Amino acid sequence: MVIELKERIKKIFSFLEEKPDLILIQNTNETFIENNFFYVTSLEKGIFEGCAAILYPDGNLDLIVSELESQTALNVNADVKIYKNKNQYESLLKESIGMIDALGLNYNGISFSNFLKIQKMFPNANFTNVSESLTKARAIKDETEIKSIKKAALIVDKVVEKIPDLLHKVTREYELAAEIDYLMQKNGADKAGFETISSFGKNSCEPHYSHGDVPLKSGDFVLCDFGACFKRYNSDITRTFVFGKPSSVQKKMHKVVLDAQNIAFQKIKSGVKGKDVHNLVYDFINNSEFKNCFIHSTGHSLGLAVHDGGVGLNYESDNVLEENMVLTVEPGIYVPGLGGVRIEDDIIVKKDGLEILTKSCRNLIEV
Repeated sequence: MVIELKERIKKIFSFLEEKPDLILIQNTNETFIENNFFYVTSLEKGIFEGCAAILYPDGNLDLIVSELESQTALNVNADVKIYKNKNQYESLLKESIGMIDALGLNYNGISFSNFLKIQKMFPNANFTNVSESLTKARAIKDETEIKSIKKAALIVDKVVEKIPDLLHKVTREYELAAEIDYLMQKNGADKAGFETISSFGKNSCEPHYSHGDVPLKSGDFVLCDFGACFKRYNSDITRTFVFGKPSSVQKKMHKVVLDAQNIAFQKIKSGVKGKDVHNLVYDFINNSEFKNCFIHSTGHSLGLAVHDGGVGLNYESDNVLEENMVLTVEPGIYVPGLGGVRIEDDIIVKKDGLEILTKSCRNLIEV
């Protein structure tokens, strides 16, 4: 892991045209957690509020951390400096950065007030925006990242297996969400990757609906979208069930979505543009009887964040897919008043295709 951390930092610098002397990544409070801090440190536990990472072009790393989490930080291959109060923190930051010409900052991950503080501390420094470089670096996963994502995918697969039985025990959406979250942690997740979606009936036509006090009825679609977080890395899966006997329309919806996902699978490989994958899926669904019922992108990148790394499968995605990018593939059809079908899986881009990480049955399941 020591080697991988150095390579991560070197990779960040390699994407920069104008290379700063150093890069400063600050982690503020739990409301605005900076995932890049955990990318460059590989820290799996802790919050590390008010801590900073200073990156060097040769791959070395300085950490300025509070006494509260110092013991965990000492496990990182870095020069760890510990502070007890705000004044000590600022002194250590000035000491570590020194009189440099150019300082790289993640403009996308720093508040304006914090930027003004840094500007005041280093009045002679020129500031460089390294946000795009961080995004590009995180888009291509290394071996350790992929291992964690695979474990998170295995966890959600185990949970999917239990959902048909759960639907004969629960009566309301929120009960199913609670059971899913419990099973993820029981099977090894640190926590849920995001708020679990368990929507019944017509609620399933809202892609970002979560769950409510809605009873389960015979003939309902049951759409479950959830992810496990393991060592800070996330999975993201969606499966759609029917409680009872599905109607002919429900069967058609599911078949079109499944066929659309397979079309995406066949297209994805290194060198393909994200928008080309999406456009194939979008056109296929629009040429079915469910025209204009696909209302979101075909997929997004996945990693430390559920939407991670800036790579997507949508009509604006000029990004070219590269080996070891991790993405979701999630076409869907949504019919107001009836419900929706979405099938979502996690994949790794390979040179000549892809590897599907989530292996649960994708067929329509009658519960």
